[in-house]
Amino acid sequence: MLDPDGGRTIGSMGTWVAIALFMLAIVSGCGGDDDQAANGRAAMMQFGPGMMGYTPTGTPVRTLEGARRQANQFGARLGLRAGEVMEFTNGYYAELRDDRDANATEVLVDPSTGAVWIEYGPAMMWNTRYGMPAGYRMQGEGGMMGDGMGWGMMGGRSLRGDPTWTPYGKGVGKVSAGEAERIAARWLGRNVNGLEPGEAEAFPGYYTLHTERGGEVVGMLSVNASTGAVWYHWWHGRFVRMAE
Repeated sequence: MLDPDGGRTIGSMGTWVAIALFMLAIVSGCGGDDDQAANGRAAMMQFGPGMMGYTPTGTPVRTLEGARRQANQFGARLGLRAGEVMEFTNGYYAELRDDRDANATEVLVDPSTGAVWIEYGPAMMWNTRYGMPAGYRMQGEGGMMGDGMGWGMMGGRSLRGDPTWTPYGKGVGKVSAGEAERIAARWLGRNVNGLEPGEAEAFPGYYTLHTERGGEVVGMLSVNASTGAVWYHWWHGRFVRMAE
């Protein structure tokens, strides 16, 4: 079972180790800055900056608007702008949208430095336009992402059986938004007590949904649009607030 309020998985150390090694391998190979850990943030945070082109300012971000400015600066290079911005105890999250107001990808903003990078998990591994499946390269001062690097480790082979990675049938075809919500509800019912899924928001190759308790946001999860696999966003920590 997951602990949705604590931002961790219970009994999923293998996932932490696998993803941390994956992040470290890429950052080491690209010469990125992997020294961003701060005051008890999720272990994953220290490997993020340096991947997928980040925006280092050295200026702390303390508000949703500050996080939005950083996300907009990052997104401008791709013709994208920030949509929904959320604050969690481990940092900030933002959607990036294109000129049609369609969701393009998801990013994280480090509150201690203002660094911005593509979010771990689905945005990096499932996004068919801005992530690994597209072989997308995004250059920045901190490094870049290579073509398909680490895809085997993160693509569902070594993580099957982990509570945050639940394949519901590889190659089942296109999953609709409604189906994604039903899959999310079924997964939450089996793995997280008392949470329900919100509305499925489409991104290239997957959907992201809020997880809610009594109509209040608690966290997030994503559903793959081709396989129905579920990826719980366990790296955020506790939800604080959000702004559209």
